[in-house]
Amino acid sequence: MQDDKIIAYVVSGGGGSPTLVTPVDVRTHVAGAPLVFAKGGQSIAITPDGRTAYVPIISLGAVIPIHTATNTASAPIPVGPDPFAMAITPNGEMLYVGNTVTVTPIRTATNTALPDIPVGAGPNRMVVTPDGHFVYTVNSADDNVTPIRVATNTPLPSIAVGPSPNAVAITPDGKTLYVGNSGADTVTPIDVATNATLPPITVGAGPAAIVVTPNGKTAYVSNGADDTVTPIDVATNTALPAIPVGHSPFDMVVTPNGHTVYVVDANSSTITPIHVATNTARPPIPAPANPFTLGLTPDGRTLFVSGDPNLFTPIHIANDQPGAPIVVGTGPSAFAFAVIE
Repeated sequence: MQDDKIIAYVVSGGGGSPTLVTPVDVRTHVAGAPLVFAKGGQSIAITPDGRTAYVPIISLGAVIPIHTATNTASAPIPVGPDPFAMAITPNGEMLYVGNTVTVTPIRTATNTALPDIPVGAGPNRMVVTPDGHFVYTVNSADDNVTPIRVATNTPLPSIAVGPSPNAVAITPDGKTLYVGNSGADTVTPIDVATNATLPPITVGAGPAAIVVTPNGKTAYVSNGADDTVTPIDVATNTALPAIPVGHSPFDMVVTPNGHTVYVVDANSSTITPIHVATNTARPPIPAPANPFTLGLTPDGRTLFVSGDPNLFTPIHIANDQPGAPIVVGTGPSAFAFAVIE
């Protein structure tokens, strides 16, 4: 990977503005010319081989494929209304797109949509099991989770969780799914083998995001309404003492070596590093105003954060120092990395 090119594709716009997708070379920090699409693009997913990026456009009810080698787009792929959440299987063969009450499977080899799969209302988060056998959709308006069998693209019975679920993560061994319930300040563990729920775990107010360490020992939950992060011991499914961070913690990433969790503090314009071995916060790192989304480059060297009004800022993992911001489109809301050989 050291000699490969790594490109970040940054989605910006939102509201009534056109969607811009800006390619950024993460090693030279040079932004290329943005691709311009219709309004309503707010998320992005890239195939594991780095060859294709997919951007759902709400106003079109479609997903646009982008060929990363040439930074050119193919014809939109029609899906359901209000497409947003996406997940790609580990082998890169299938893309799943959450719509208002359905999920649309897309065969990536041909960029063709298959028949819609009925799920609950408001599938706003999705995750694929590490073995690629199942996709789980978190249905925020129905307070449940729907498993989808990838081999047949059929839904299994939905699993009731807490009110207003809006976060999800799965352990690296694929045994336990964690669902954050913002309406109850809890996390619901689900045994993937049986799809049975385990007792809910009380966390802080407004759980917003969940990450699990690479060794599968600890899950971390950002609590957006009380400025803390709650670690969960995966072996016992018990909450450990909450860790104070900045104001309105939201998105999180964990380093590949599992040593550090980085938390974006949306209302204090900082990134808080958490030392996993001790579950203590290190000094906050300055970030652009209203930081929103975090992402760690595949080589594990650089953390990037998007923020208002139009900045994409690198943070060097070796010393937690921010670099010069890169100008992208206004209101960046999502990004993903493509490794191009």
